[in-house]
Amino acid sequence: MTSPNNFPEPEPDAGHVPLTEELDSFKHTMPNAVPVVAAMLLVAIVLGILAFVLRAKPVAVGSIDEAFAAAVPNQNNALAVVTLNFQNVTEKPLRLINVNVAVHAKGSDFSDDFASASDFPRFFQAVPELEQHARPGLVRDSKLAPMEKAQGSVIVAFPLTPEEFNARDSLTVTLRFADHPPVKITSKKG
Repeated sequence: MTSPNNFPEPEPDAGHVPLTEELDSFKHTMPNAVPVVAAMLLVAIVLGILAFVLRAKPVAVGSIDEAFAAAVPNQNNALAVVTLNFQNVTEKPLRLINVNVAVHAKGSDFSDDFASASDFPRFFQAVPELEQHARPGLVRDSKLAPMEKAQGSVIVAFPLTPEEFNARDSLTVTLRFADHPPVKITSKKG
């Protein structure tokens, strides 16, 4: 093509693009906002659904039926019998690894793992009033079939008097199962 003066137009030089073309308007350089916002909403919805579906679900539910403490003779502590009732709510068997009992009393936290059920006769001999509040003891490594219920007692020791134990603010039992998150059962005030 020629210009009005019959001079040929120079070939475009990619290295020397006019600034007005290089910094063209915003609408020509940015993608349309509607598809970007729609894609972000879609990603947020998918992530929300995945978080809901894949959330940790409890493997057991239960309650604390009774908690009784008695003073250990000639010692400044108490033995407590805590009676539990819980159920496997999964479709797989559970194996009980540990039961931990925590008490919040006197403005402090105290915690103990449960004693072996084979030690119950020795505890009952030392502190006879425990026996009337105890059910058969829970056993480590016991298996709970799907939807099966279990109930039993655990014995723990705390550096509290029975009165301080009974005046506690809360009692929390943590059931630990193999290959599953722990399950906490809490009882408030006394």
